[in-house]
Amino acid sequence: MLASAPSPYARTIAASRRVRWDIEDDVIRGRAFDAHRKFLPDGLSLVGELAFLSPADARFLSQVQGRTYVNLFAVIERYIGAKALDLSRSHALGDQVAVEALVRMTDEELKHQELFRQLEGLMARSMPAGYRLVPEPNVLAQAVLSNGDWSVLALTLCIELFTLAHYRASIAPSEDLCPLWKDVYRFHWTEEAQHAVLDEAEFLREDARTDEAARDRGVTELIGLVSAMDGVLQAQAKEDARYFLENASGCYDAGQQQRIADQVLKAYRWQYIVSGVTEPRFQKVLFSTLGDAQGARIAEALGPLSYAAPAQPDRDPGPVLH
Repeated sequence: MLASAPSPYARTIAASRRVRWDIEDDVIRGRAFDAHRKFLPDGLSLVGELAFLSPADARFLSQVQGRTYVNLFAVIERYIGAKALDLSRSHALGDQVAVEALVRMTDEELKHQELFRQLEGLMARSMPAGYRLVPEPNVLAQAVLSNGDWSVLALTLCIELFTLAHYRASIAPSEDLCPLWKDVYRFHWTEEAQHAVLDEAEFLREDARTDEAARDRGVTELIGLVSAMDGVLQAQAKEDARYFLENASGCYDAGQQQRIADQVLKAYRWQYIVSGVTEPRFQKVLFSTLGDAQGARIAEALGPLSYAAPAQPDRDPGPVLH
């Protein structure tokens, strides 16, 4: 008789044990950021669409966006870690393998937050003064977690999958990035691959006990969460455009300044919303749970943001366990 395949929870535990890494010994290793190299690749920063930027300013804009990329991940992972801890409690008197998998995920998310805090300290020392992060982690986490589990888990799966897609399709192939910045997301990816598997399992578990009326409310909440995320991105893009223009080496007229601000917002909408909701694995999982009317509601709500997709966006088939 053939043995049954291990559960997603058991598989992620085994993978987590194999890829476990340390912030200083494995990732930072006493290094600083290289100010002569880009941080965020062009496939994510979209700086190539601003042809009037000098090479130095294009590089600096990628660094500004890369700094925000680090900091927004730290903010987002605050709520994800809290949710993973809550989910582990729901298994506490049942599947102990699931408990271990989710506790491991919580521990790794806490480690990632510490990594990103250390990276912000390194960037603050090497970049001009005046940078400001808009969202406060606990406030954002409380706002997200005030929604129901269905919508929160759908959002989390979307975030985890675009994280993996960004690394595999844009960051890993880029040869001109700061080595430390690139290594950060290589190590981050190895653990987030397990988290995406758990997110999918927990989302489908939640959906299986959700009736149609509750699912319809979940769709409304998910649309609201994406709208709230877009509000955060609008505020951060405005701040980052200001910071860039105050410290850029070139002088730009009013029209160019507006194009820079618009392009930073487009890039952030691509990074944090459009690249996630159009990711094939996310679409397959989410839309398998929805009726036609619910799917149409989501498509209509996201329609105004579709302009942010590059002409030839980087794609990735989704995570695999290591």
